[in-house]
Amino acid sequence: MIGVVIPAHNECERIGAALAAVQLAAAHPALAGEAVEVVVVLDSCSDATEDVVLAHGVARLSLTARNVGIARARGAELCIEAGARWLAFTDADTVVSPDWLVMQLAEQADAVCGCVAVEDWSVHGTEGERVQAHFDSRYTHADGHRHVHGANLGVAAEAYRRAGGFAPLACSEDVALVESLTAIGARIAWSAGPRVTTSARTDARARGGFGDTLLAMVAALAPAVPVPLSMPVPVPVPMPLLGFSRASP
Repeated sequence: MIGVVIPAHNECERIGAALAAVQLAAAHPALAGEAVEVVVVLDSCSDATEDVVLAHGVARLSLTARNVGIARARGAELCIEAGARWLAFTDADTVVSPDWLVMQLAEQADAVCGCVAVEDWSVHGTEGERVQAHFDSRYTHADGHRHVHGANLGVAAEAYRRAGGFAPLACSEDVALVESLTAIGARIAWSAGPRVTTSARTDARARGGFGDTLLAMVAALAPAVPVPLSMPVPVPVPMPLLGFSRASP
């Protein structure tokens, strides 16, 4: 059995498309009918996210941690208890490709780190095209990349257990897991095969995550505002232009 875990915090507007895409991937003929259990971890939701999940008929788990590391870990535990041999992770604002699960399994690795494509840059207004160009110039969308995204991650249940699972981190829990997998000698595929499309959202759910990275890029690319001569000039603080999750080679 394959387990798919999706953490969600107030995602009623986006999670319907995410679930429809995952259910399509779960029905791919190349999976030869293997069961796929989809679990949405409702973390401190106060909107209609649960109603959307119920309408799609997938499993759900509610908690009030407001912590993506805890949410992913709890979902993974539920899948492993149900007998999952493989765990696939994505996000509630992400649409996976129909062959997403097939391509993860095809790598025959202990873990698969995939890339992300951004759905629509126009949410960043007039800066959208500049942010897209800046992102594209620094992002490696090819096999051998070193990006880590919780929105496109797969791991064998056995390797997940040996690595200790997700740490209770509010951010970069995906990077921490991959580092733990590397430490135990797990075979990691850095693949562009499993494809997902995510949002360029301006209302990031996890502080310091992918959404905040894009907002930091917008701020960094914005024209400088002249400082009046009567005001002291602040000392610039170095800040990375692109801080999406990466793991060391």
